Amino acid sequence: MKNKFLLLNVLAASLIFTSCKKEEALPVDSTTPFAAGAKSTQAISQTFIETFESGTKTAYAVGSVSLTSGSWTLDNALIGSLSGDAKNGSQSVRITSTGTLGMNFDVSTGASTVTAQYATYGSDGASSFQLWVSANGGSTYSQVGSTISVSSHTLNTATFTVNQSGSLRFQIRKVSGGSNRINIDDVTVNSYDSGSTGGGTGSVGDNTNLLMGNPSSAVNNTSYPANYLIDQTYYIESYNRDRGTPNWVSWYLGSSSLGSTDRLNNFRADTNLPAGWYEVQGTDYSGSGFDRGHNCPSADRTSSTAANSATFLMDNMIPQAPNNNQKTWANMENYLRSLVTSGNEVYIVMGSYGTGGTGTNGYATTVASGNVNVPSNVWKVAVVIPDGNNDINRVTTTTRVIAVNTPNNNSINSDWTQYKCTVRSIESATGYNILSALPQSVQDAVETKVDNQ
Repeated sequence: MKNKFLLLNVLAASLIFTSCKKEEALPVDSTTPFAAGAKSTQAISQTFIETFESGTKTAYAVGSVSLTSGSWTLDNALIGSLSGDAKNGSQSVRITSTGTLGMNFDVSTGASTVTAQYATYGSDGASSFQLWVSANGGSTYSQVGSTISVSSHTLNTATFTVNQSGSLRFQIRKVSGGSNRINIDDVTVNSYDSGSTGGGTGSVGDNTNLLMGNPSSAVNNTSYPANYLIDQTYYIESYNRDRGTPNWVSWYLGSSSLGSTDRLNNFRADTNLPAGWYEVQGTDYSGSGFDRGHNCPSADRTSSTAANSATFLMDNMIPQAPNNNQKTWANMENYLRSLVTSGNEVYIVMGSYGTGGTGTNGYATTVASGNVNVPSNVWKVAVVIPDGNNDINRVTTTTRVIAVNTPNNNSINSDWTQYKCTVRSIESATGYNILSALPQSVQDAVETKVDNQ
């Protein structure tokens, strides 16, 4: 069975999910099954994921069911466990007609984003659904984000930007497709953080993916396609539409990141990119002589199936010379994980820059018919601190910071320590401010020396 677990840490979040199909929003009203009659005084204050594994509801008729997170009402919906139900684990919600799935309780800490996994049931045809939010205990609702089209039986993840404080509750409404059925699984509410800056740079709390700063001041605005902020829940990135790769990816690595989930190898396009943007396909690097090189590694996200799956989105990849990827970087990744298992937590930023690398087929500047740039250099910065709390304030002038910058070629030395450098040298090459959340005096100390351990 695939791993599912309760998330207790606040995840960084802010992503605009753009669907290729938009439909007119339903009017805000108080006549839905989740209005005044379904109010509850229960409230939760932590970020959570509802996996729908604990409850039972076998009929489509409207009714409430007690789940791990609280009471939910399902109308024209049930909890399915058949082979046709797309699911992580043994159960997911199955919705038909214009059915709804809604919370009968409030999240007292607001929400930055809400994510939900979705797919068609069995071989059913296409449908669509929406996310709606209520800030008054379910009396009225308003739509959040875009209408999501569902046409595949493979689970995908929709991320809705909420960025709203206060007590909130959510519902999912199936709005088209008639008797076609959809599955919904793993609904995650990420708590709102008023300390977030830069129009969606992520939470500033411990164990969050952008704690050390937003290196390029990326924003989730399509007016900035070369520096477009995407929160993939398990890592955050600045994506470059025209290069077809991330500029950088930032993530937290701690004991909670590691578990027993197997590597999924489900390389795939990110269908959540803005409409009209090229979606790099899982097969686009085939025959190029370059690996699909992870930025955030699969082995850094083994705590759950959802976490590991997120690392195989193609906008977490770069065309990376095989020896660079499989030897030099793999060795460094293994080393950083060993630091975690020995009692540390690590904040990591990885990126690439330049054009032109050398793979097994020789030198190339692009792959995927010119849609993906081959970088000339691949770099990483890791901030290492002992396990503890109040992480940002525990980074001092003596904190260990490891910076590495490697050429993207196949004749690279497998010893990653041969490519240690200063953070400032990477900043000079990229124009980024990589550890921007740290006090300037701390930056000046840790960014100007080469790690010697």
